[in-house]
Amino acid sequence: MTMTSIAQLIIGVTDLAAALLFLYGLKRMSSPVTAPSGIFVAGLGMLVAVLASFFYVFDVGAAAKPHLMVNIGLGVVALIVGGGVAWWAGKKVAMTAMPQMVAIYNGMGGGAAGAIAAVELFGGKAPGTTQLVVTLLGALIGAISLSGSLIAWAKLQGVIKKPLRIRGQQYFNILVLLGTLAVAGYLVYVAQGASSQLLPSPQLIYLFFGCALIYGILMTLPIGGADMPVVISIYNAATGLAVGLEGFVLGNPALMIAGMVVGAAGTLLTLLMAQAMNRSVANVLFTNFGGAPKHKAGRIKGSMKPTAAADAGIAMRLVDLLTVDENLAGRRRQQPGDHFQQRGFAATGRPDHDKELTGVDLKIERPQRRHVTVARAIGFGHAR
Repeated sequence: MTMTSIAQLIIGVTDLAAALLFLYGLKRMSSPVTAPSGIFVAGLGMLVAVLASFFYVFDVGAAAKPHLMVNIGLGVVALIVGGGVAWWAGKKVAMTAMPQMVAIYNGMGGGAAGAIAAVELFGGKAPGTTQLVVTLLGALIGAISLSGSLIAWAKLQGVIKKPLRIRGQQYFNILVLLGTLAVAGYLVYVAQGASSQLLPSPQLIYLFFGCALIYGILMTLPIGGADMPVVISIYNAATGLAVGLEGFVLGNPALMIAGMVVGAAGTLLTLLMAQAMNRSVANVLFTNFGGAPKHKAGRIKGSMKPTAAADAGIAMRLVDLLTVDENLAGRRRQQPGDHFQQRGFAATGRPDHDKELTGVDLKIERPQRRHVTVARAIGFGHAR
């Protein structure tokens, strides 16, 4: 066997292993208990796929061989700088700023997909019509995801304070999108051997990317900051789809699988979030959601923190000190600790009548777990 065939075999095996790690990591992310290990497993899969890409040095064209060492050095430097910055930012960022980090990293993924498409388009490496159409589609989605995610980050970070809305904005956005698609269609027409063209192909490619980036900005500007998580989920799905499409063009199974997994997960998350908002995805995408109501609301005193049943379940799974309403426990004809004893936990109840809000503190002692007192914030009754 030649070195080229051995390298191709190693790449194929590692791509398969990376795909399995992606899927297994995503499965473990479905639970808050196993999510940290799932993130680690998926990250390990990405590391394996990235390192395996260096074996492509054994199968490069004659024109690239004189620049091989420079390109390898640039790749290593990019990995060190990018990995170092990501590690530092991940350690420093506060949990409350995590949506902003997700938005910016998601935009980088879309930008990477767009950059790969740009290399394919400028280098003329998409010879067939099918490959060219797929490349243009991946470039369109990646560019929109890049610019839209940057606007989402700016809104969450407070750089952009208010949504920007003008009369007829949705119609203008549609015109920009149609113009971008028209430029893409003209590029396909030129690639078929058109005798005359309005602009040279490089200028058409620049125009195509410019329109796509502008559309991503215009699409995100009217949306209120409160609904940015939904927008980020949409762009996350779009980024995965763009990466999968570029993987198809490059013939890279790892990119295809990773992109489709991210796209499918992001799409499902978007559907679930839209369902929780009691709205359709079309309503979320094509209306100015997240804005202030047109009618003048009455003054509300105090503060409210919304929560879902799943959030309460996660909190109860992790806390070690829980307060239960005595009256509720009495109406159910059971001691407050019965439920936890049935679940295999040792729970002791202590009435607390001396405080303004009455409840029963349950000290939950899980086997082989360090006891940490969190809060007594669930199930308070009224003072008697």
